[in-house]
Amino acid sequence: MNERFLRTKALIGEENLSKLKGSCVAVFGLGGVGSYAAEALARSGVGTLYIYDNDSVSESNINRQLIALSSTVNEKKTELVKARCADINPEIKIYDFCEFITPESDIPFEKFDFIIDAIDNVTAKLFLAENAEKKSVNIISVMGTGNKLCPERLKVSDIYKTHECPLCKVMRYELKKRGVKSLVTVWSDETPIKPESTGETKGSHPAPASMMFVPASAGIMAANYAVRKIIEK
Repeated sequence: MNERFLRTKALIGEENLSKLKGSCVAVFGLGGVGSYAAEALARSGVGTLYIYDNDSVSESNINRQLIALSSTVNEKKTELVKARCADINPEIKIYDFCEFITPESDIPFEKFDFIIDAIDNVTAKLFLAENAEKKSVNIISVMGTGNKLCPERLKVSDIYKTHECPLCKVMRYELKKRGVKSLVTVWSDETPIKPESTGETKGSHPAPASMMFVPASAGIMAANYAVRKIIEK
C-alpha cells in the first residue's frame, strides 16, 4: 500500500480508503475556499477530481489563497491546483477546466459522487444547486466568507436554517422560487464587518475584505463533509 495514506487507513479503515480512491468529486471555484477544499480532497485519497475556475492568480490573492504565491502571479488557478494535487498523490486523476460557469455550461453531473460549490457568483451557484437536485448528486455549497474574521462561527446546515449571511439570504429566496427544497451549506453566523475600501471590485460591487482564516476553514469543512458522506455510503 502507498505509504502516503497509512495514517488515513489507520483512521478510517481500508474499505473506506478504497471508497475514496474510487470516488469522483468536482470542485467549482479555486480561490480562498476551493483551493483548500481541492487539496484536502487530494490529501484524503479521493481518486478523481474535476476542477473548475476561469481565473488566474493575482497579487491580491496572496493573503488567503493556497496556490497564490509571488512566483505564481498570473498563472491559471486550475493548472496550479492540478500540479499541486498531482504532487501530493501521483495516482490521482484530475480534469481541469479553465472556464466561467453559466447555466449553459456543459457539466458532466452524472460522473460526480459529490460536488463542492466554492463559487461566489449567485447565478452559477443556483445552476449547480438546481442540477445537483435534479440529477440526485450530493452537493455542499459554501456561502459568504468575505468580511468575516472568526472561523469558529462557521457551521454546516441546510440553507433554510441559515441567518446573518447576506449571500444565504439571496440564495434562500432564489432557491425557494425554483422549488429547490434543500441545500447543504457551509456558512457563518458572524455579522459581516463593514470593511474599508480595497479599491478592487467584484462584478459591480466592491470586493469584500478577507484574510485566510474563514475561507480556508470553510473549504476544509466542505471537503470534510464530502469525504464523510462518501465513506458513509
